[in-house]
Amino acid sequence: MVDMPEAEEQLRAHLKVLTETIGERSVRFPDNMQKAAVYIRSFFKDIGLPAWREPYDYRGIEVANVVAEITSGPDPARQYLLGAHYDSVAGTVGADDNASAVAVLLETARYLKELIGREKLDLKLKLVAFALEEPPAYGTRFMGSRVHASRARQDREKIDGMICLEMVGYACHEPGCQSYPFPLGFLNYPEAGNFIGIVGNFKSGDFTRALKNEFEKNAELPVVRLTVPFNGWIIPAVRLSDHASFWDQGYKAVMITDSAYFRNPYYHTPADTMEKLDYRFMAELVESLLLFFKSQR
Repeated sequence: MVDMPEAEEQLRAHLKVLTETIGERSVRFPDNMQKAAVYIRSFFKDIGLPAWREPYDYRGIEVANVVAEITSGPDPARQYLLGAHYDSVAGTVGADDNASAVAVLLETARYLKELIGREKLDLKLKLVAFALEEPPAYGTRFMGSRVHASRARQDREKIDGMICLEMVGYACHEPGCQSYPFPLGFLNYPEAGNFIGIVGNFKSGDFTRALKNEFEKNAELPVVRLTVPFNGWIIPAVRLSDHASFWDQGYKAVMITDSAYFRNPYYHTPADTMEKLDYRFMAELVESLLLFFKSQR
């Protein structure tokens, strides 16, 4: 489905705009956050998707989630949400965290739009680029994902599964380069960081398994699944992204990740730049996501 050379080129182009043309996308630079939101919305509209802003106030600054939608059929049986935060932590341009995920979000949208034009699928996919996942907003009501998830619950919106893309561009291949939060290091997980992880809570178990089953059809991108009890509170590291906002509202949700600081040594530093990323790894994730969405018939 995915033209790998083309996808890699497009992913690099997104990273260049987000991390070099725009740069740091933290609340210290609200104009840069606005530029990123405009870029994301413009991309959605350019590929023919309805797209809109979901603005809200953060301490006197207007910020906005960016939302788009792909629908196949008049009354789709399955409704999913694919999301990624577009802000970066202060002092960084956030290539892996989280421009990599935004780029995969955009390219998945582009390929899925083309796929729906050729094949009959049965799904509705909402695509959301979230504002303010990083500190100082992290863990507060000002997180873009908390704003969106709480509104979805208030409106009784149907979401059969939320997929959070969180740091999806860094791979390492030497044994020992991958670590894990306690107590997972005692289990038989891979020693090299050449896989993508899917993290779900107990309520999301069937959704997590369905994703993993489809991802495994892409032999070029190994996948590891983790299911955690109590919405992840016993392993706090697995809650550190936007999926937890949906867990806390009772929705099924997973985080898809390269495992962040358990693999990437440049996490939350100025060295988190685009030349550190593995664009083939990211393109293969687009392929794996499309395999899952293609299975919705």
